[in-house]
Amino acid sequence: MADELEHKFEVEILEREGRQKLPDDVKEELKSSGMMDEKGKLKLKGVSPKMLKRMKQEYVECPVLKDQIHFIQCFVCPNFQSRVMGKVLCKGDKL
Repeated sequence: MADELEHKFEVEILEREGRQKLPDDVKEELKSSGMMDEKGKLKLKGVSPKMLKRMKQEYVECPVLKDQIHFIQCFVCPNFQSRVMGKVLCKGDKL
């Protein structure tokens, strides 16, 4: 299909129990881009509090960083294209 977003990877979104801690460097990045306030509360435009709560328990096996990363880290990554039916469409560019 021509209207499909250009992506290299379809990454499965996985879930784990309990809250995960975001790495400090990711927190700093979120704060500097205005997606997190000084208290560490996430502010993602167009994301409901219920969805945010769910996102905090999700992670992905990042094909670029070759590591398990927090879904929120994935969501704010420049490679993030879209989230479709439990998968992330990833551009796959080097970071």
